[in-house]
Amino acid sequence: MNHNERTLKIDGVEIHLSRPDTTEPRWIGQTDLLKQILACWLVVSEKDLPLSPRIVGMPGIGKTTLAMAAALERKQPLYIFQCTSDTRPEDLLISPVLAESGKITYHASPLVSAMVTGGICILDEGNRMNEKSWASLAPLLDHRRYVESIIAGIQVRAHREFRSCVTMNSDESTFEIPDYILSRMQPTLKLDMPSFNDELAILKYHLPFVDDEFLNLTVEFLQRSHQFDLDFSPRDGLHILQYAVKRLRQDKSHPLAKDDYWREAVSKVLGEEALDLDELASRKRRALGGERMPMGLGDFFFSGDNPLHPDSDS
Repeated sequence: MNHNERTLKIDGVEIHLSRPDTTEPRWIGQTDLLKQILACWLVVSEKDLPLSPRIVGMPGIGKTTLAMAAALERKQPLYIFQCTSDTRPEDLLISPVLAESGKITYHASPLVSAMVTGGICILDEGNRMNEKSWASLAPLLDHRRYVESIIAGIQVRAHREFRSCVTMNSDESTFEIPDYILSRMQPTLKLDMPSFNDELAILKYHLPFVDDEFLNLTVEFLQRSHQFDLDFSPRDGLHILQYAVKRLRQDKSHPLAKDDYWREAVSKVLGEEALDLDELASRKRRALGGERMPMGLGDFFFSGDNPLHPDSDS
């Protein structure tokens, strides 16, 4: 491989590689999950192969950061591929690009770049990707550990040190991943909402310039939302604090500006309804049918006001 130009020849075809991600995140809290990812990537014998776990959880709680921190622990180059609903197999593997000379050049995705350099690839938000693209990864995720690029006409085998994982959001805006792919992405590691202390530490780490009053107010709000099973995340907390601090910086003279700007930040980031968590939680329960009375056998045959209903008072 030419390290200066980051090119590699495979079966006579020159491939231009992606550059690794150089971010160095810090993982805070839930250390067991970090250990579990690292365990998945261990190889305990010549016959053993690493696992490709899937990390699941709500958006904004740190799934990608967790995987990045695990890659940093292993001191391997990290590549991140952002999966989308219109990702094509060639996007996922090798894409043709028209060079200035008029010739076709082949550019490897972050995934293929990780494969050939012995790096780690995070397939971010994998359940936003369609089955056709997932199908192209089937041989990579089992004992074969290779991909076939139809575009470049080559087979690419994974370096022995190559590792991967997939992050998946627990929301409704996703595809159903076929079982033959899910069975290859094991185990499933579930990331929960952070505890009070962890959430406070996360916000402090990212926003060390924010005072404790703002921080505590935001963490208490987030923790209460977690109790109501609302989908507000540490990322939302960061945005609330960033906006509130910027608004406060504009006008320090108003004595009530702090509370006002914090409430304004909540409404702008999460919507006006977020200012009343009790009502928002109640509406969510109603939407999910949580406040309906349990049905008896008679409810299937008679309406509630029917005098023939077994539970009718008439």
